[in-house]
Amino acid sequence: MPELLLRKFLSMLLSLFVLITATFFLMKAIPGDPFSSAKQVPDQVRAHLYAHYGLDKPVWEQYWIYLGHILHGDLGMSMKQQYQSVNQIIGDSFVPSFELGVGALIVSAVIGVWFGMAAALHHRKAVDTAIMIFAVIGLSVPSFVLASIFQYYLGVKLHWFAVAGLRNPIDYVLPTITLAALPTAFIARLTRASMLEVLNADFIRTAKAKGLNRTVIAYRHALRNALLPVLSYFGPLTANVITGSVIVESMFGIGGLGKYFVYSISNRDYPVIMGITIFYAAVLMAARFLTDAAYMWVDPRIKLSGGKESSR
Repeated sequence: MPELLLRKFLSMLLSLFVLITATFFLMKAIPGDPFSSAKQVPDQVRAHLYAHYGLDKPVWEQYWIYLGHILHGDLGMSMKQQYQSVNQIIGDSFVPSFELGVGALIVSAVIGVWFGMAAALHHRKAVDTAIMIFAVIGLSVPSFVLASIFQYYLGVKLHWFAVAGLRNPIDYVLPTITLAALPTAFIARLTRASMLEVLNADFIRTAKAKGLNRTVIAYRHALRNALLPVLSYFGPLTANVITGSVIVESMFGIGGLGKYFVYSISNRDYPVIMGITIFYAAVLMAARFLTDAAYMWVDPRIKLSGGKESSR
């Protein structure tokens, strides 16, 4: 197992290097630059800005310089936000995104798995129907519509929650529920389908024939095997939720990572685009790495090799 994890880790580093290289040259291939939209800037000032940020150098030279800075943990200075480094921007904006994302992950994992298991154990009964209706609503309603409904009825009409900002712990409730709605519904459907398949397996029939309690069969034998598809989904979900949801952060006025990512793209702020892309990729790959480790922990028969998963 340690050798497999080491191989996955080295593969992760190689993928990150390819991503950095591709993103850097694709970004430079787009016509224009961060200062091309600036109005009434004298040529001398523009040339000074290019020299200051190294944009007057050949692209290959800029690439090697940037790689050197990354190896030292320096993601550069923002070209649009004065005196702010990319490390500082990510550090400041990641905190609210992380807090919100962790809350949404916990809510979606606990409620989604519990709903899926309850639906499977009460297959084709009223509980199953009610949970599946909830899952369809969670998957169908866009997050900006859900956020608007929460803000209007629970914030404006009833005054239970603030409609924007994260000043108090209770202010996390509405954006967390909004962010968790879709993954909760998806996890519930995944868990239900997987549980139904496991509950019809031979080893479950054997457990029933031995007279084991239904609760013991469900929690000790069926649930652990039914969680494998959920774990596969949890890796990319973790990265997506923790690195920030642009729509939810915008709707609730939260200055998270998603807001800065959109701002940097619209303003061609090269260092911020590269920095947030690298950070997002690193979080995604780390989540996939932890998911693979969890996969092997849940089912030791699983061996990961050559990008293929096999069970023996």
